[in-house]
Amino acid sequence: MTLFKFEVKQDDPKQLGSFLLKKGISKQAVVTAKKKNGMILVNHRRRYTNYHVKTGDEVIFVTGEEKKNPWLKPSYQPLSLVQETDTYLVINKPAGVLSIPSRYEDSDAIVNRVLGYFERQKRTDLKPHVVTRLDRDTSGLMIVGKNSIAHARFSQLDKHRFIKKYHAVVHGNFKADELTGLIEQPIGKIDDGVKRAVKQDGQMAITQYQVLDQVEGASLVELRLLTGRTHQIRVHMAYLGHILYGDSLYGAKDNFPRQALNCCKLEFIDPFTEKQIKFEIPEPVDMNELWSNLNAKN
Repeated sequence: MTLFKFEVKQDDPKQLGSFLLKKGISKQAVVTAKKKNGMILVNHRRRYTNYHVKTGDEVIFVTGEEKKNPWLKPSYQPLSLVQETDTYLVINKPAGVLSIPSRYEDSDAIVNRVLGYFERQKRTDLKPHVVTRLDRDTSGLMIVGKNSIAHARFSQLDKHRFIKKYHAVVHGNFKADELTGLIEQPIGKIDDGVKRAVKQDGQMAITQYQVLDQVEGASLVELRLLTGRTHQIRVHMAYLGHILYGDSLYGAKDNFPRQALNCCKLEFIDPFTEKQIKFEIPEPVDMNELWSNLNAKN
């Protein structure tokens, strides 16, 4: 079980149920708490959700144990932790590992590894909830909540203040007047497959980019997602004519074994402490070697 402590502010809803909902605690979480030995306290006294709170009151919510997925298997493969708090993990995901298990590969996604990590910590009351997801062959930073409340609180963050930046190695060079830009092009499915494309009837997608370095025939680009569409960076770069190295799905014809894309920076307001948080990691070995080899050819 996990304890969440809040102070009622002047502009908060004053009915306890509505107050909890604003804090990311769903009606289902309240029901689970009642059934699974959790509790709701206002100024250290048990209260029901119809109770009316006052500005300055202290509200404590103790979760019940979430219902487990009987099909989710723990994996004890390595988990590269960048940071752990009481409510979430920041993980450096390697390329080649799924974020979430699929129907056909259900034993060693990041979610499986987090479940195995919880078991080793003897925290069977915790359940992984992916907050930021990466494609299998994209490496880098991702956030996994320890319970549904953490996931809900992150989903309430202002999307424009939740900064996710990536580095990519792409084919081709940018002109002098194209070194920074904003791509605003809708993305949609192609038939029933996994491939996406810029389509006028797709969902609006916005990517900000800046070229960090160039060698003949290749560029190192920093990208920020302002929306979160499937394959967004890969599709937008292909749309500009700069396919990612290794991205055979979108037409790359090179020998790099995966798309050269790494989530290198996360910056956000912690939804529990309200502090500004920033994480930054170096490039993975394979992308460093790729860029070094491209430099060596020039």
